Amino acid sequence: MWARVWGFLYSKYFRFCLKWILRLLTGKCELQRVLGGAEAGARRTLSVLRSAVQVEEAEVEKYVRDIMKEKKIEQKDIGFKTNLHISLLQISGYKKLYLNVENLRKVPYDSENEEHEEQLIELWNLLMPHENLKARISKQWCDIGFQGDDPKTDFRGMGLLGLVNLVYFSKHYTNEARQILSRSNHPKLGYSYAIVGINLTEMAYSLLKNGALKAHLYNLVSGLPQMEHFHQFYCYLVYEFDKFWFEEEPESIMHFNQYREKFHEKIKGLLLDCNVVLTLQD
Repeated sequence: MWARVWGFLYSKYFRFCLKWILRLLTGKCELQRVLGGAEAGARRTLSVLRSAVQVEEAEVEKYVRDIMKEKKIEQKDIGFKTNLHISLLQISGYKKLYLNVENLRKVPYDSENEEHEEQLIELWNLLMPHENLKARISKQWCDIGFQGDDPKTDFRGMGLLGLVNLVYFSKHYTNEARQILSRSNHPKLGYSYAIVGINLTEMAYSLLKNGALKAHLYNLVSGLPQMEHFHQFYCYLVYEFDKFWFEEEPESIMHFNQYREKFHEKIKGLLLDCNVVLTLQD
């Protein structure tokens, strides 16, 4: 009860008194103190975000000018202007990135689409360079972890995003992808490489959607996060999940959901760190 009373009094009275006193003592508004005192990255941008600042990318420059005018901040305060500009770009960029990822997820895999088919064949060639694919519909797809003769049915949940992620990891981390594929064929601890990869796409997507990736992306990118940064995070998940799976030594693949959720909780815990950056190095 007392906690609720204190929270009400603080939000209604004491917080405004404290801000007024600090303004008198420092000669700076709250936003100036936040942007001037916090290190670049998530800590600074999340502080701005907590102030409920929302702006579209095209409006950032105008918004910065309006804030400085409203707060009576001199235009020559270049440090404040630059930091606010970066923070607003990161905030608007996160929203834009989510929309781009969501749009790609909504695109169903279409076997009549030549570009889709080319990406699928590219995935095979990257992972199985010494073995020719005998036919488009073939049991060979099971060799890289698809469920049946035609991989298109496995992309239903994540759409084209699942395929794009798999190809990105295989193209940019080819040796690691082939090693993980080989490990996934372990006689006791093996798992379906492609199916797990698509499952990890869903994990990366859900973390982006619920805002859990904000600290990671704000620390990683001083400006607008791009689709590549999402793909890079996916690569991290694939690499780390493989390590996690073999360290845990599950009794069988039948326990996949249990260990998948345990891994998910581990990643969510890491993302709570305001200084977090989760990437693989080229």
